[in-house]
Amino acid sequence: MEKSTTIQEIVQRLENLSPGQQRQVLDFTLELSGESPKGISGKELLEFVGLFPPEDLEEIKQAIEEDCGQVDESEW
Repeated sequence: MEKSTTIQEIVQRLENLSPGQQRQVLDFTLELSGESPKGISGKELLEFVGLFPPEDLEEIKQAIEEDCGQVDESEW
C-alpha cells in the first residue's frame, strides 16, 4: 500500500471515530514517535468538575491523609 493511500485510509477512519477515540489515536501516534504526552491536560479534567459532592471529596482527602504510606504486610 502506498504511503499516501495509507494516510488517506487512516484519515477516513478517523473521521468516523468519536472525539475521545480520535484523541486516543493521537496519543498512540505520539507514543509511537517517542513524543508521548506527559500526564493529562487541565482542559481534559474539566469534565470531572462537580462530579463528586464536596462531602465525598473531603472524606476521600481524609482517608488519603490518614492511610497514605501505611502498608499492611499481612495483606500481601
